[in-house]
Amino acid sequence: MLDERKRQILQAIIDDYISTAEPIGSRTIARKYNLGISPATIRNEMADLEFLGYLEQPHTSAGRIPSVKGYRFYVDCLLAPPQISDSDIALIDNWYYTRARRIEEVFQETVKILSRMTQNVSMVLAPQMSQCTFRYLQFLPLDERRSIVVIVTDTGLLDNKIIEIPEGLHHEDLSRVANVINSRLGGLAVDRITTPVLKAIQNDIMPDPQIFEQAVTLLKQALTADKNDKVYLGGTTQMLNQPEFRDVDKVKGLLTMFEEDTLLSDILHMPNSDGVIVTIGQENKYTGIHDCSVVQATYRIDGQVVGTVAVLGPTRMEYGKTMSVLKFMQRHLGEILKKYKVL
Repeated sequence: MLDERKRQILQAIIDDYISTAEPIGSRTIARKYNLGISPATIRNEMADLEFLGYLEQPHTSAGRIPSVKGYRFYVDCLLAPPQISDSDIALIDNWYYTRARRIEEVFQETVKILSRMTQNVSMVLAPQMSQCTFRYLQFLPLDERRSIVVIVTDTGLLDNKIIEIPEGLHHEDLSRVANVINSRLGGLAVDRITTPVLKAIQNDIMPDPQIFEQAVTLLKQALTADKNDKVYLGGTTQMLNQPEFRDVDKVKGLLTMFEEDTLLSDILHMPNSDGVIVTIGQENKYTGIHDCSVVQATYRIDGQVVGTVAVLGPTRMEYGKTMSVLKFMQRHLGEILKKYKVL
């Protein structure tokens, strides 16, 4: 634990470094922050903080910068994230109102909003079909042997695919199957619509065992969404404005990582938490982002976690603003998705 003086000095150093991206010396702290102590005292305290691992000296100058340990203490013990302002809330609401008309557009605009407000890279992990509640499906005839299956969930998530109609089934049979499924299974979680569940309503769907097996195969194909997570990414150009990313090789590494959807979705899969989670520097498990921090939060629909919103930036990011924006979006995004769901 740090005493009050060390806390004040550490907070002043981190606040100043976040603002300026320049190593901080004792005279700067004495001049800019009214701590009531001399530069010599501040210098001694900074030396202690460096010894304890909260500060680092990047080169031979007198200036210090925060370490990962320093940032962690700052986030956990010193920072009081501000409430998001009424003007920012109005900006967010107006942005959705004027630009989002479909579910996919909600996610596309969300990453734009987060990037604009935090000046960093933003990511959204969209709901997976298996996490949603089934509302209805519909078969739309394409030709004699093919049909388009449309599936709608409680989140408004819309999936469609073209399927081959098995021998022995006709479009009229598919319509009857859809009617039974919708009436009997509407409101059930998609991942619970399994073969045993369908078999329990076999006589309502298709009494003939052979045709039933064909129908089940068809329905499982329709109800099994693409297993790949959908990650929306925004603000990569914002990253280039940060002094930490003037190193071309470092930027190349990050841009390469952003092309790997599997890697991004793994970063965004987080524990079922109600709060905002911050991972700093080497706390991140991927070496490619050891110079970065990730701030993320899950969002819910009707109490169920369905996805993640996140911001990635340098360890020198503005944690307070980022955490307050994500905390708001954590509550707000589920409401937006319900408002825009497909009817």
